[in-house]
Amino acid sequence: MQARWPRPGRASSPPAPPPAPPMAGSWISICCVGTERLQGQNRLDPARVGPNSGREIQEGLPMLSLLFGLGAALSWGLHDFILRGVAGRAGLALLLTLSLAAGSLVLLPLAVWHGWQGMTAPALGAAALSGVALVLASVGLYRAFAIGPVALVAPICGAYPLGSLALAMLAGRPVALPDWLAVLTIIAGIALVAREPGQASDPRRAAILWAMAGAAGFALTFHFGQSAARMAGEFPATLAARLVALALLLLWLATRRIPLAPMRQVWRPMVLMGTLDVTALVLVSAAGALPHPEHAAVASSIFGIITILLAWRFLGETLRPVQAAGVALVFAGIATLAALA
Repeated sequence: MQARWPRPGRASSPPAPPPAPPMAGSWISICCVGTERLQGQNRLDPARVGPNSGREIQEGLPMLSLLFGLGAALSWGLHDFILRGVAGRAGLALLLTLSLAAGSLVLLPLAVWHGWQGMTAPALGAAALSGVALVLASVGLYRAFAIGPVALVAPICGAYPLGSLALAMLAGRPVALPDWLAVLTIIAGIALVAREPGQASDPRRAAILWAMAGAAGFALTFHFGQSAARMAGEFPATLAARLVALALLLLWLATRRIPLAPMRQVWRPMVLMGTLDVTALVLVSAAGALPHPEHAAVASSIFGIITILLAWRFLGETLRPVQAAGVALVFAGIATLAALA
């Protein structure tokens, strides 16, 4: 039996060296795979993750959803902290309109860079519903605080994670009993932080209804926003929702013939507020592509705690023992969600 030698002029190529073993389960691989999931590519590349990385990646993604929610809470807390300094210089409707416009301008190049290929009719419909819900949430929040005490309104508005979990159950995602207990712990902490002596005994029916409308609006905003983000990407979905909300507000201002001149006095801080608001909405919407996206909505509900802590630290406002206990409860609930994730 004759050996087969290579023909002249056709040297055999040496075998390719084996690829270097990746760092199994590293945070880099988790973030890379998480980014692919956010872009709609729900697949794992074997060349980028190790043989034992799948289980660790699946364990890390729910934690990433919780971190997105905490980032959103920080952005909204800073947003409301800045709002306290400019609220008296223009009406709340004008401030909300300017914030939406500024945030949309910041978001526009990101949405163009991402592309609009995924903005199908169902995605646009979900984004439009998210924008309508955003207006409902904002109007309910402002009206409730205008006519009711903080101790009554804040816990109701801060209870929107209950709606997020209920919508998650309706969508077919299982929600365990420990998740509900963690959410109730967070809401109890928010109620303690918002508690003010002498006001809790004077509830008003209208304030309760407006606060419930605000809480329902926030839950629907995140629910439809996450659905749109799964189909079209977080940047186009968030921009479309904000443009719908902005159009509704401009229509309302036009019908009421409210002058827009006061906007010129507050446009600088409102640009920053719009950027913070966009950051928060993008983070919560991006969690829609991760396991347990309702955890992002739950974690983002502590934005009021961030505002109170900033006022205590930088404005010298008093943080009473009951409020400190509420802060501890909130962080205990967040830690419980992190452990469950």
